[in-house]
Amino acid sequence: MNSIIMKMKPIITVILPLLFFLACDSQNIEETVQTELATIQGQYDSESDTYSFKGVPFAEPPIDSLRWQEPKPIVEHLGVIDGSEFGSICMQQEPIPFSMWTQEFIAPAGNMSEDCLTLNIWTKSGEVDEKRPVMVFIHGGGFSSGSGSVPVYDGAAMASKGVVFVTINYRVGIFGFMAHPELTQESAEQFSGNYGLLDQIEALKWVQKHISQFGGDPDNVTIAGQSAGAFSVHYLVASLLAEGLFHRAIAESGGAMLPTNELARNNNLSRAELSGSEVELLLNKESISELRNVPADELLTVQRRFAPIIDGYVLSAPILELYQNGEFNDVPIILGWNRDEGNFFGGIQSAEQFQQTVAERYGEFAEEFLAEFPADNDSIAAESQFELGSLQTFGLQAWMWANSQNEKGSSDVFMYHFTRKVPYGENQEPFGAFHTAEVPYTLNNLHMGDERPWEEVDLELADRMSDYWINFAKNGDPNGEGLPQWKSFSSESYETLYLDREIELKEVPSLDQLRVLEKIHTHFLE
Repeated sequence: MNSIIMKMKPIITVILPLLFFLACDSQNIEETVQTELATIQGQYDSESDTYSFKGVPFAEPPIDSLRWQEPKPIVEHLGVIDGSEFGSICMQQEPIPFSMWTQEFIAPAGNMSEDCLTLNIWTKSGEVDEKRPVMVFIHGGGFSSGSGSVPVYDGAAMASKGVVFVTINYRVGIFGFMAHPELTQESAEQFSGNYGLLDQIEALKWVQKHISQFGGDPDNVTIAGQSAGAFSVHYLVASLLAEGLFHRAIAESGGAMLPTNELARNNNLSRAELSGSEVELLLNKESISELRNVPADELLTVQRRFAPIIDGYVLSAPILELYQNGEFNDVPIILGWNRDEGNFFGGIQSAEQFQQTVAERYGEFAEEFLAEFPADNDSIAAESQFELGSLQTFGLQAWMWANSQNEKGSSDVFMYHFTRKVPYGENQEPFGAFHTAEVPYTLNNLHMGDERPWEEVDLELADRMSDYWINFAKNGDPNGEGLPQWKSFSSESYETLYLDREIELKEVPSLDQLRVLEKIHTHFLE
């Protein structure tokens, strides 16, 4: 026996170091990651001690015959992917800064294509098997614009705090949400539209299969989004197709309990099919086959207000109905909205015009409505409309979502209200706590807006808010050491975390107004 060991000793001395080297190599996250589908070459950032892997395809390009079809999983090996640059943004109008949204809030221009179904990953250096929580962020843009490459969505800061951060692209506008009778007929599931939501689901399936190679835990995935991204989060929470693909949810300024003015049009399959047929007529085409041959730029010229619909497949019924029946993915959620989001949505009417509109729209409820949103003169009417713009589109959705979750679910709800007036530079205007303003705080990305005169209080607020989001992604509870306590929302206390110079736990804002809006809007849905 000893002689056998002696003969094997030279072999062992060669094999053991090799095995050790291979084991160490496989355990460490490096600039090159191997998945079963590709070799992905990323970039290391020494300042944040993170790696980024950008422009990674998660589905086949939705071009030619795959235009207006469900995303197709990638099956063939892609070879080597250069992950140093973002992929193309999905087809949309050329993105440019406007109003309150300065460059850091806008998708990068100049690289646009239908071949856009890619995702971006940021992860901290360390061992592959650490099983870090994963956060998948879904961009906003009204379902007609946006991209995972928007600067304020950069994931390095979040990854440096211990999550694997992912942003995704999904088809928007006519490419992502056009329905058509012929598309419905050719579908095995007898649906059309909602391709953008299916893109999001396909990205989550990719995460389930491959994120462990980047140090992430597929059994601990949080979906998060803002504006249309928050609406998307709500649709995913309500869709059985997304069951098991995520374990927590964050919705910033968006929800789908009730149709809003922005999203009410074409909110069911038959109405949406009519819009698709109109596109066919406008382009003088006679079939989907002909529409699939129309250049993408030409399709943008007949852009309509395309958005998610109740299609009977991705979304089996209106969201309110699904919640009333307890048919949703019951996961812990963070949700809330910003104080000054009504400063952009819709034109401002005079007091007389506003009173007339309210009377026509709400009839017997007009007096009760005007008691909460008065219009005694033009100035008061303007303030009411600003408040209404924020509450009706965002606050009411969060309020009803939180109450429905408490009533029909078992998971915790954490409500916030962002009220910090964002600093503005010499060439910028004061918009207060505007729509999207909270995103660079929650993702700790204030440095992306380098023209804004940030104060120390802003840096501290961003650090704390991102900590809340990170803690929630880790274990479903945003609380942690050094953070003011954030109690879960309940129908008894309505506790809401106000995020400003001071972080305080108080009652949900505009409670009486929210109750009146809920009463009136649900009445008109009956």
